Amino acid sequence: MRKGGILHPGISRLLSETGHTDLITISDRGFPVPMGVERIDLGLVAGIPTVMDVLAAIDGEFIIDTVIIAEEMKGASPGRYRELQERFPHVHIRAVPHLEFKQIAPESRAVIKTGDAIPYANVILVSG
Repeated sequence: MRKGGILHPGISRLLSETGHTDLITISDRGFPVPMGVERIDLGLVAGIPTVMDVLAAIDGEFIIDTVIIAEEMKGASPGRYRELQERFPHVHIRAVPHLEFKQIAPESRAVIKTGDAIPYANVILVSG
């Protein structure tokens, strides 16, 4: 039995298999998982866990080079945007239009779905 760190076997495996510049999407509960992309569904109930909960766990075990967000997050969810900036002061946060975000997501190794209900809460992590 593992002593600590990420206990979810699918996420643990995903992080171990992810290479430099690979993408991982962490999404809210409504984000459509692209066909052919692995889906790891963690959503329990509305709001649990959040994208930030999953991001915090992954950050402890994974090198994040860039966080890609939808530009719309800044206006629709400014509190979440500030939270990202505060959590990752030394990581490049790249904002793209939501449509472009959805076009990038199929390049992800996997989409980790959460119970998050914050508008535009989705992030794409670029491995460092």
